[in-house]
Amino acid sequence: MSATRSPKVSERVAPKPADPQPQKKKKHDEDDGPDFGTLLRAWIESHRASLLDSLRRLGKQPIGSFFTCLVMAVALSLPMGLSLLLNNVERLGGSWQRAAQISLYLNIDASTKEGEGLRDDIKNLPGVADAEYISRDQALEEFQQQSGLGEALKELPQNPLPGVVLVTPNEVDKPALEALRQKLAEMPKVQQAQLDLVWVERLAAILKLGDRFVFGLTVLLVSALLLVIGNTIRLHIENRRTEIEVIKLVGGTDSYVRRPFLYMGALYGFGAGILSWGVLAFGLDWLNDAVVGLAGLYGSDFALAGVPVADGLSLLLGAVLLGYIGAWIAVARHLRELAPK
Repeated sequence: MSATRSPKVSERVAPKPADPQPQKKKKHDEDDGPDFGTLLRAWIESHRASLLDSLRRLGKQPIGSFFTCLVMAVALSLPMGLSLLLNNVERLGGSWQRAAQISLYLNIDASTKEGEGLRDDIKNLPGVADAEYISRDQALEEFQQQSGLGEALKELPQNPLPGVVLVTPNEVDKPALEALRQKLAEMPKVQQAQLDLVWVERLAAILKLGDRFVFGLTVLLVSALLLVIGNTIRLHIENRRTEIEVIKLVGGTDSYVRRPFLYMGALYGFGAGILSWGVLAFGLDWLNDAVVGLAGLYGSDFALAGVPVADGLSLLLGAVLLGYIGAWIAVARHLRELAPK
C-alpha cells in the first residue's frame, strides 16, 4: 500500500517548474548591448582624450612646434598676401564702372537746359548707374587749367568746346557697353558717343596675369605645406612606433591609432593660421606707412586695406584643413607598417 501511495505524495510535494520567461528576457537584454547614449559618451571621451594627448605632446616641444607652425605660416602668407595686394591694386585703379565711362559729346548749339534734360533721361535707362553733365563753360575752364593755355584760349572769339555727358555703366561687359554706346549715340543732340576700354582691358589683363601667378604659387606652396606636415607627423609616428604596435596588438583599430595624429595635424594648421593672419596684418600695416606717404605726394588719400575678417577666417579654416589632410596622408602611408611584429 505504501508503494502505491508514494507516487501521489511525490506528485503533491514536487515543486512547479520555474517560469522560463524571465530567463528569456534577461538574454534579450544582454543581446541589446550598450545604448546609444553610452556609445556617444564613449566616442566623445575618446576624442577628448586624443585631443588632450596631442596638446600635451605639442606642449612638451614648444620650440619645435612653434617653428613648424611658423614655417607653415610663412608659406600660407605669401599667396594670401599677394592676393590682398592685387585687390588693393584693383582698388587703386579706381572703379571699373567709372573707368569705362561713355563720353557723349553734344552738338555745339545744345543748350545747358537740353544737356541737363538729356542727363536726366539717360539716368533712367537700364544698364546706367549714373550720368553727369559738363557744360561748355565748365569744359573750357577745366581745359584751361589742365592744358596751361589759359591766356591763349581767352583770345578765342567763342568757346569751341561742346557740352559733355559722362555716363557710368552698371557693369563692365564689352558687348553690353558697345550696345549701350550705340543706343546713346542715337539720342537727340548727341554728336558723338565715345567709349574707351583700352585702359580697362590692359588693367584687366595685368590683374588676370597676377591671379594666375598667385594660383600657381598657391598650388606649389600648398604642396610644400603637405610635405612639411606629412614629414612632421611621420616623425611623431616613428617616436611612438612601439606604443602603436602594442595598441594594435591588443586590438586597437586603425581609426583609434590615426585619431591623435589627425588632431595633431589640425592643431599645427590652427597655429599656422593664427600666425599667418598676424603676419599679414603686421606686414600690411608696416607697408601702409610707405604707401600713404607715396600717395600723399600725388595728392591722393589712398591706403592699403587690412586683412578682411572673412578672408582671415577662410585662411584659418584652410590652414586647419591642410594640417588635417597632411596628417591623414602621412598616417595612411605608414599605417600598413604599424602592424605588430
